[in-house]
Amino acid sequence: MGIRSARVHRNMKTVLIESLQKAIREEGLDGWFFCNFRHRDSLSDEILQIGNASNSRYWFYAVPANGEPLKIIHSVEPEAINDLPGKKVFYVGRDELVKALEPLAGKTWGVNSSEELAAVSYLEAGMAAVLKNAGLRLVSAASLIQRVKSLLDDEGIACHERAAVHLYEIVNIAWDFVRKNYNDNKTLFEGDIQRLMMDEMEKRDINPNNPAIIAAGINSGNPHYSFSGRGAQIREGDIIQFDLWAKEKQQNAVYADISWAGVYAKKTAGNPVQAEAEKRFETLIAAREGAVSFINDELAAGRKIPGASVDIRAREIIESRGYAGGLKHRTGHGIDTEIHGSGVNIDSIEFRDTRCLLEGSCFSIEPGIYFSDFGMRTEIDVYIHNNRAHVSGNPHKRQSALLYCG
Repeated sequence: MGIRSARVHRNMKTVLIESLQKAIREEGLDGWFFCNFRHRDSLSDEILQIGNASNSRYWFYAVPANGEPLKIIHSVEPEAINDLPGKKVFYVGRDELVKALEPLAGKTWGVNSSEELAAVSYLEAGMAAVLKNAGLRLVSAASLIQRVKSLLDDEGIACHERAAVHLYEIVNIAWDFVRKNYNDNKTLFEGDIQRLMMDEMEKRDINPNNPAIIAAGINSGNPHYSFSGRGAQIREGDIIQFDLWAKEKQQNAVYADISWAGVYAKKTAGNPVQAEAEKRFETLIAAREGAVSFINDELAAGRKIPGASVDIRAREIIESRGYAGGLKHRTGHGIDTEIHGSGVNIDSIEFRDTRCLLEGSCFSIEPGIYFSDFGMRTEIDVYIHNNRAHVSGNPHKRQSALLYCG
């Protein structure tokens, strides 16, 4: 690395630390405490932009709300986290480690751990006990993680919106394909629709990470259904569930994620199966739109909105209409550069998320109900911008009624 590139690299690390310290101050903590062993904490590696250097001993990195960070490094690996700024202290044995931690005692440190959010829990219990015994007060860094990883700026919103527009266009193309096959009386398999969607994504140069979910008939009762080959043949009257997601291929692109549902049949008055499907879907629409309205009402009133509260509101609507037994998952998940991102989840039951929706938060709203005969869900993406919840990809294009083949 040349002198100029080394200087640029150092400046980038300084900007990184300043962004961490800004988040720490916003959360009212004394600092953010990172540690890693054998790269087990991929989140610390990602946030601190650490590569694959040897990590056979614990390193520790304490970023205070203000001032110089502290690096505590084992003498066997003196170059560990070498490119991060801060004072360097070495240790060999446990006693030296505890002594090195003394300046941090009596202060409140965010750590990558949570009793509720498994996705951010990397600090193992043994090391947490060492830190507590050394006098550090530990709290979850989940809210810090959201602030530094998952709040979209204008560029993030723009690329997320573009991805969402692509997905809505692909859904329409796919349903036209389904409708044509039905009306032409051709045999259709789940895999045929999936392949069409994946081909469309490739044409548009967007990355889905994994194949879209296409689930027909009783398969739609499995929220994460998958198949090999062409999958199941789609039969007359089957519910067909679409679930598709993708992002642009440039660095730091943000995902979009939507779900639609339709019936492989023509709409028929007096059909009891279709009537029940309509009733279930109308319940999901009410829950979805009720969740968005709840968010905007709370924002307008100046109140903080935990993700769990939005989930509770959506679930109340579904339960009030008699479908509590079909609830199998939370109402939504955070979205950022990962499809299931590090930001606030709309979840009060699986991994209760008490973090609040903030300016730049992006997440799905995807209420679903699942029974032995069929299941369905409807999914939109929402982000907070200028203190209002915006539906991604043109709100007028979100599904408002079940699709039919004629």
